[in-house]
Amino acid sequence: MAKPFVNDRGFIKCPCRRCLNNASHQLEDLESHIFRNGFMFGYNQWIHHGEPATANAGTTVPGPSGGIPETDEMFDVLDDIISEDADEDAVGGPSANDQYDDLFAALRSELHPGWTNKSFDELLKLLKLAFPKIDLVESHYEAKKLMTKMGLGYSSIHVCKNDCALFWKENSLKDTCPVCSESRWKLHSGKRSGKNVPHKVLRYFPVGPRLKRLFATSKTAKLMRWHSTGKSKDNDVMRHPVDGKSWQEFDKRHPQFAGDVRNVRLGLAADGFNPFGNMSLSYSMWPVVLTTYNLPPWICMKAEYLMLSLLIPGPQSPGKDMDVFLRPLIDELKELWVNGLDTRDAASENGVFRMRAALLWTVNDFPARSSLSGWSGQGYRACPTCNKDTPSMRVIGKTAYFGHRRFLPTNHHWRSNLQFDGRTERKRPPRRFSTADILEQLRRVKTAIPGKHPNYGGVKRKRGDDELNWRKKSIFYELPYWATIELKHNLDVMHIEKNVCDSLLGTLLGDPHKSKDTDNARRDLAKLGIRHELHLFEDGNKLMKPAADYTFSEANRRKFCRFIRSVKFPDGFASNLSKNVAQNDSRLLGLKSHDCHVIMQRLLPVGCRSLVNKNIWSTIVELCTFFKQLCASIVNVSDMVEAQNQLVLILCKLERIFPPAFFDIMIHLVLHLPEEAILGGPVHMRWMYPFERYLKRLKDYVRNAAKPEGSIAEGYVVDEALTFCSRYFDDVETRFNRPDRNDDGIHPTRQLSIYVMHRMQAPEVTTELLSLSSKTNMVVSSYPACIVNGVRFVTHDRDVRLRTQNSGVSVPGTGQEMFYGQLQQILEFSYLNGFSVVLFRCKWFKSYKDDQFILASQAKHVFYVADPSRGPNWRVVQHVKHRSIWDITDDGLSDIDLLQHNSSSNFTLFVDLGNLQEINLLRRDQDVIPIVQPVTNAS
Repeated sequence: MAKPFVNDRGFIKCPCRRCLNNASHQLEDLESHIFRNGFMFGYNQWIHHGEPATANAGTTVPGPSGGIPETDEMFDVLDDIISEDADEDAVGGPSANDQYDDLFAALRSELHPGWTNKSFDELLKLLKLAFPKIDLVESHYEAKKLMTKMGLGYSSIHVCKNDCALFWKENSLKDTCPVCSESRWKLHSGKRSGKNVPHKVLRYFPVGPRLKRLFATSKTAKLMRWHSTGKSKDNDVMRHPVDGKSWQEFDKRHPQFAGDVRNVRLGLAADGFNPFGNMSLSYSMWPVVLTTYNLPPWICMKAEYLMLSLLIPGPQSPGKDMDVFLRPLIDELKELWVNGLDTRDAASENGVFRMRAALLWTVNDFPARSSLSGWSGQGYRACPTCNKDTPSMRVIGKTAYFGHRRFLPTNHHWRSNLQFDGRTERKRPPRRFSTADILEQLRRVKTAIPGKHPNYGGVKRKRGDDELNWRKKSIFYELPYWATIELKHNLDVMHIEKNVCDSLLGTLLGDPHKSKDTDNARRDLAKLGIRHELHLFEDGNKLMKPAADYTFSEANRRKFCRFIRSVKFPDGFASNLSKNVAQNDSRLLGLKSHDCHVIMQRLLPVGCRSLVNKNIWSTIVELCTFFKQLCASIVNVSDMVEAQNQLVLILCKLERIFPPAFFDIMIHLVLHLPEEAILGGPVHMRWMYPFERYLKRLKDYVRNAAKPEGSIAEGYVVDEALTFCSRYFDDVETRFNRPDRNDDGIHPTRQLSIYVMHRMQAPEVTTELLSLSSKTNMVVSSYPACIVNGVRFVTHDRDVRLRTQNSGVSVPGTGQEMFYGQLQQILEFSYLNGFSVVLFRCKWFKSYKDDQFILASQAKHVFYVADPSRGPNWRVVQHVKHRSIWDITDDGLSDIDLLQHNSSSNFTLFVDLGNLQEINLLRRDQDVIPIVQPVTNAS
């Protein structure tokens, strides 16, 4: 019947379940398609194959569920991104859909890393032998070429070897740099020979097409509206940047942009890394990564939703010339703000809309922040918030950011206390610099020559007094909205917390490499005329250093290190810190950022409780409690306002305890973190942890050590295409549907019923309820471990043999009390029809709870840390915040698990002022420490 209706090239639409009349084939291929894929549902009137259409025939084909079209939305996406292949049917080649259909099936194994190119080639050969009629590519190389069309590609832009300019746009045809006149090409013996090879190549990945792809499929298009539908209804609660003051002020200033919730809000992160791993080769490559803040918090910072926009080549870091490399990105961001892009919205009935985008802020460590913002992070005015009023003083060999009493009220009695620095503090608190004030300062900044050429941009320029610490006016100010944004560059909590932890631990443990209690620090005390009991003094021909009370004695140092070695964390909670303890139990080695995060918030308050005096311990606990508040998933504005006031007192107490040399810029920056939390929202969406992990993924792309940037660019494009395709593979395990680390499947809610209701045929009485109302099987199964709601529980007998701790449980009582214990036994009771109930038999501390058994679903996971100050039988309870669990209640998010102990309000920050006059910083167990240095050289 359909044979007479082929077109003049012999093609006809294919009604198989895959093609759905969207692709055309020759008749012999059409028969094999229908045989292999089956006939599409609902195609009862063959309107594309000769049968006349009736009034009931529409353009959509109903699916088996009735009224819902069974179409693969991938066809719509393919039409957008590989439209150049649409004409292949006209020349008799295979259709684009058919080509990609078979290739996707073969590339499913590539969705998991670890396969080598050669083994993939062998797999393709095997598949071609097994299925000779399937049109597959010949090799991994050809597959990558074909899959590149599914990606969005990138542009290679040549760069001057001195980082002066890009050979782009008006400079694209030049052979020499417009600034330093150096050759664009590498020269051999002073001449250019063979193929032109540029000195440096910047890889630019356009942002607009990648944002359009997020709207091209309904799998992500609906999520791009979450910031509008999921924002907090309580003005005091922040769980997403949309709840922050900066976002809200931006919407007020730009109501037209805020009027369409589909307009995109972006964050930018840039950091350098060595692509060669732990090799000693000095090499710094700088990726510039974008994240989309329209998305909900549980996927916003995942690697699959981060976009690589620039790959700045090494081997040197761009430094002050970062703006040269950012030029393509800034130009595109300006275009996205002014004109936007026509974008197809798969989740909207309107189809196409004009998408605009705005950059909210940047996220960087402090040195990279200087390169992006233009404000130098060194010198007396290093703080970008305090600006020219940064509290600082010169000590021996460095600048100390000391003098936080000026942040106190003018009538506070600590201002007149001479024990801080020997002076009365009369300065007023630093004033708040508005965006208009910053613009006025930038008007006085002179334009610097870019590049590192010794005769041009490499000439060191001395800043004038009116320029303050500004090196340049950042290229971000070319964005029309940038000058009015209140929070432009975030202070990275990850690096600040690590540096604070390193300073505290190094000083407490007396680490010779990290301690701030150096000989020069003691000389600073003598120059200031304070804390005479800690001054260096002569004893014969030796210089003696009194032991300070803020350092551990040798016995306490070993006690603290053994405490760290004994701690066991739940599965996946933290690394094994026992490996970071030195063999002689004298110090901690090789701590990573997350190790410091865990030590600051979980271990340091417990471990040093009995090792230092009360005033020192309470101050450390107060600082650690603040970081627990700040890093909560849900932050209360009122908590941050209170923390802002309390932090001034905490820093003043630290100044009374530690020498001025202890206070580097990282200690001072802690003071401004609550204010930034109020502006930007929770810090877990504004710190470097997800971006640092993303750099590890980029590093894994390097296959050719001679061309690391090219390897990363090619690997990223292919991975981007595979990530996109993997969204559509529901029947194959991919990075989107891969089970969680602790996946216990779906367990329906169980309720008991009575047998009489079953006899009355009550509709609510199911087979499951009937089974549970019957007697259990006499045989009970016992297990050493199980997973409940994504949390791993292990019995105590097995737990003691492991380096992790998963046997701690807690359960709420009838009132507000909580019961804590250890899991002793896991029992599964079997019922009729294969149903079962799992019970935990627990041993409760102090026998506060008589009933040993609880339902597995009632158990909350906790872990215990030994309390050295109270003896071997005492434990400190630590609650656990599990991954992918969010305290968000929404009608459309009923499948998201909830967690109660993740709000800043769960931690009370209270500063004990105490009596600073009674603090004696001389340690009593050891009066002096000899310094191996003659007196004649100690002056």
